[in-house]
Amino acid sequence: MTGPTVQPGDPAVRRPTPVRSEWLGTAVRLGLAVVWGWAGLAKIADPAEAAQAVRAYEILPEGLVKPIGYGLPFLELALALLLVIGLGVRLVAGVSALLLLTFIAGIASAWARGISIDCGCFGGGGHVDASQTEYLQEILRDTGFLLLAGWLLVRPRTRLSADGWLAG
Repeated sequence: MTGPTVQPGDPAVRRPTPVRSEWLGTAVRLGLAVVWGWAGLAKIADPAEAAQAVRAYEILPEGLVKPIGYGLPFLELALALLLVIGLGVRLVAGVSALLLLTFIAGIASAWARGISIDCGCFGGGGHVDASQTEYLQEILRDTGFLLLAGWLLVRPRTRLSADGWLAG
């Protein structure tokens, strides 16, 4: 026995309308912009501390620690700005996803190697007492941010964006 057939436009079938999806995408885009803006602003005031946070992971050669530590806040702020104005949303989401995957891998690596650090994701960072580490929470948080970036990779069309205005 078969169930009732569903016809297009049937009110029983609830799919997000393009308008609803675009507004949700706008909220996702602006939420991710806040994350990048917060992270970049927290680090840009003290580039030496940001470099120390990078050094604490014990992954990069010393010659790359300062360029990464000093440059990362500017990249994060650029991503935030592009997301706020909605320019190159899919590209920015892709860069965001790669950066977040790198952060997750770095945190997981420190955890697996028994290095006790604060991730430095929102300022600070560096070595801490083993009882102060929060690796699981940091990985879960960054995974949540990664899901936001993934949404924008799949659905980059959002309201109030430069992309929409340029395409329009």
